[in-house]
Amino acid sequence: MKNFKMKIAGILLAGMTFVSCNKWVDYDPKDDFKITDQEYFKSEADYRSAAVGAYAPLQWLNQIVPVGDIISDNSVTGGESASDVLSLQQINNFTHTPVNGTIADLWQSCYEGINRTNYMHQYKDKNPAGQSISFVGKDALYGEVYFLRAYYYFTLVKMFGGVPLFVERRLTLADQNNITRASAADVYKQIETDLTNAITVLPAVQVEQGRATKYAAQALLGKVYLYQNKFAPAAAMLDNVINSNAYSLVTNFNSIFLPSGENGPESVFEIQYSNGSATYDWGHVTRGQGNYSVQQCGVRGLNGSAAMPYNPGWSTNLPTQNLAAAYTAGDKRKDVTVLDIEAYKNANPALNITYQVAPYQNTGLYNQKYLPRKGETSGQVELNYSNNFRTIRYADVLLMAAEAYNKSGNDLKAQTYVNLVRRRAFGDLLHDITATGTALYDAILAERRLELAMEGDRFFDLVRTGRATTVLGPLGFVAGKHELFPIPQGEVDLAGLPQNPGY
Repeated sequence: MKNFKMKIAGILLAGMTFVSCNKWVDYDPKDDFKITDQEYFKSEADYRSAAVGAYAPLQWLNQIVPVGDIISDNSVTGGESASDVLSLQQINNFTHTPVNGTIADLWQSCYEGINRTNYMHQYKDKNPAGQSISFVGKDALYGEVYFLRAYYYFTLVKMFGGVPLFVERRLTLADQNNITRASAADVYKQIETDLTNAITVLPAVQVEQGRATKYAAQALLGKVYLYQNKFAPAAAMLDNVINSNAYSLVTNFNSIFLPSGENGPESVFEIQYSNGSATYDWGHVTRGQGNYSVQQCGVRGLNGSAAMPYNPGWSTNLPTQNLAAAYTAGDKRKDVTVLDIEAYKNANPALNITYQVAPYQNTGLYNQKYLPRKGETSGQVELNYSNNFRTIRYADVLLMAAEAYNKSGNDLKAQTYVNLVRRRAFGDLLHDITATGTALYDAILAERRLELAMEGDRFFDLVRTGRATTVLGPLGFVAGKHELFPIPQGEVDLAGLPQNPGY
């Protein structure tokens, strides 16, 4: 991970990952590993290396961002044809089934992260040899671990509803016949517990960028409350972040998504990516240190003079004209969010731009926030972009707080927060929202779409606010089914997990 080395030391052990497997017969881990789990956690360095390893699956979740827009009215899958990355095409068309590679990969990545955090929790007080290892900062380190576990479970519960819930130890293959689904309420309760515990021990600032802070945990907990319609607790929790004065809205919206804007004053939490170690494994494209989804967003066949700033890509995750039309005149976010490649070409004749029109589902628009740019990748170019995901931005915190206060009956505070975001967007005070009640609520949700478009929140916002059927029904959304994704068929077959309705 950027700014702290990604070393998955002794924790990458056979049987650690929550995936279907029926082999490992007569397997001795010493054949492949110098250190086994029974010989680990004997030093501070072991604990810190394991914690870094618990961050790694965050990078593997990069497809949750395009999925959150592709399955909504914000973007379409695009690509080369109707069968290009078929799993995303199915999600786009609401034809996805329990046999879907993207969905299964997200499930497995989350549980890999959970297993790694549980492995650390299992040996927090005593290592496998029964020894107690103490060092300065251990409690804060475990705050990061519990933040990560909460993040992985939150990703799962908002996608699948109730899921298998285990926290005391990592699972092994021997547990595969004893796995059951907990209720969504119980999963949320565990997430709240983990984040509450993390908040009490995490520092306000981390020396190494990308590590979880107290404010990141408070922001995530506020979001978790919002997803459960716990509006008063959400407002209070998010106000902790706002009143900390640790964050501010940057003046130039475009700068947020440039390399120089990473981990900036608006960044509450970012998933770190790096191009320092080239990735060549096309069979595991989401498992490198680089951000694979950036390549997906690029303009197919793009070429031009040396001054042309963009690299070509695969014309995937294409913003819709519906999204572009949602921005009103003067909103500076539009040009930062969607790139009209033909307009850009005509406005910059000196760049000698040529490109291939997107072969499938062409909208003429591209995801400008995460468009592949020159100088942001190395090695295997397509798989090694260093662009961080701006996972929780201060603007998101303000809009969540505005929503929570509106629902709690404090429209004045809700207006204050949403208008801070709008003033940055328009550069003036002339576009402030003065509505109250339901009209204000509608305006806040509309603002979330405009501010956070192409950042993966749209579908989940529509579902949690009960608006998915109205907005997405014409696109194929079926009420009572598509609010949740299907449990991967491999997990249903292996553990006998009950499937979500409609699948």
